[in-house]
Amino acid sequence: MQPIQDSSSARQLQILKLYLKDASFELPMGAALFGLNAQPAMKVDMDHNATQINAEQYEAVLRVSVTAQIEGKTAFMVEVHQAGLFLVKGLNTMELDAVTNAFFPNALFPYAREAVSDLVGKGGLPQLLLAPVNFDLLYAQRLQQRQAGAAKPTA
Repeated sequence: MQPIQDSSSARQLQILKLYLKDASFELPMGAALFGLNAQPAMKVDMDHNATQINAEQYEAVLRVSVTAQIEGKTAFMVEVHQAGLFLVKGLNTMELDAVTNAFFPNALFPYAREAVSDLVGKGGLPQLLLAPVNFDLLYAQRLQQRQAGAAKPTA
């Protein structure tokens, strides 16, 4: 990925490194799962955070967790913490908020999605492809909610 640079104001945004920080897969039902012909109920949970490492670097982590249940029993669980180290220079507070809440998770999601799919496949199960997530839209909705909450008069 090409770094975003604006030489006029020394603004930079660059992916320095992408890495799998943590991953786990559990198959509590073991081999008994393979004989079942039921479709599992899937629950996907996701969150992200960014931590400033130094004046110009941030570590972002996207956590993706998937739990599948069949007849109330956990069929499998997978959790991935996909991380990245980013160079960020010259952004104002609003731009930095957008970068940490939209750009970072958008950059990390394809890798987290692949890691989840790989772990599920290595567990002997059919491929699991997570639906794409539009973090830009989620961020815009969160901004609207903040603005609506700030606009409400207090009694």
